[in-house]
Amino acid sequence: MSTLEKTNPIQRTFAYFFSIVVSITFIFPFVWMIASSFKTTREILQYPLRLTAERFTIVAYESLVRIAGNPIGLYLYNSIVIVGFATLLATAVTSLGAYAIWRKPRLPLFGLIEKMFLVSIMYPYILLLMPVYVIMFRIGLLGTRVGIILFLTLGPVQYFLFREFFAKIPKELIESAQIDGAREIQTFASIVVPMARPVFLTVLLLSFILNWENWFPVLVISTSMKTYTLPVVLFNFDSQLEVNFPEIMALAAVVSVPIMIVFFLTQRRVMDGFAAGSVKG
Repeated sequence: MSTLEKTNPIQRTFAYFFSIVVSITFIFPFVWMIASSFKTTREILQYPLRLTAERFTIVAYESLVRIAGNPIGLYLYNSIVIVGFATLLATAVTSLGAYAIWRKPRLPLFGLIEKMFLVSIMYPYILLLMPVYVIMFRIGLLGTRVGIILFLTLGPVQYFLFREFFAKIPKELIESAQIDGAREIQTFASIVVPMARPVFLTVLLLSFILNWENWFPVLVISTSMKTYTLPVVLFNFDSQLEVNFPEIMALAAVVSVPIMIVFFLTQRRVMDGFAAGSVKG
């Protein structure tokens, strides 16, 4: 019997009521965004909290076919390519890095690298504006999708998820594999990766979600709208086409709905992966 079932009816009713209120508070803005995308600007300003529309219209979505002279398919393509490659690369780099530092923590600079990962979590993105711009310009990647992908590969949170899970793996397993003649990369691929499958899946999903909504690096490294992703277009939407509330809400829906679907379909696996990274696997 759960803890909630053991409580008296009054406490249980209050708990359900509180949960419903909190849920509505979080869900209402999203529902309002979707509803407003089918309204007119006049109706949004005149009846701001009403969810139903006097006249249902899809004009806002029709206007998104082209944004600032470019088809919306270009921005969708950029989002899929940049986020997809950045997610795969971040997962590969952080997993291999976490494994290397876990296996050889005394090697030169390994301790410093781990501390830098920790600092990068607390470091505000805005302070990276000039360094990132200058570095990308010097190496010739300014205004390219490759430059954006490389910057998004940085994943300190993902690194620590792998690091915590690897720390729970008995080192006897690794040593027995090496006694049998397995190399380090073979041990990682044949023993560590199968054990860490929940964490790998969690890191993939977490990286995808974080990178999908990450507009700052794209805005800094891009030199034209040809490399913009959907969140960056949304960020610049009001300045590009003045303040058009239905179109802004329609684009916000286009940006947020896919990532919310991905999250709802995979949230249980994400939670399981976090648990696997915090307790013994």
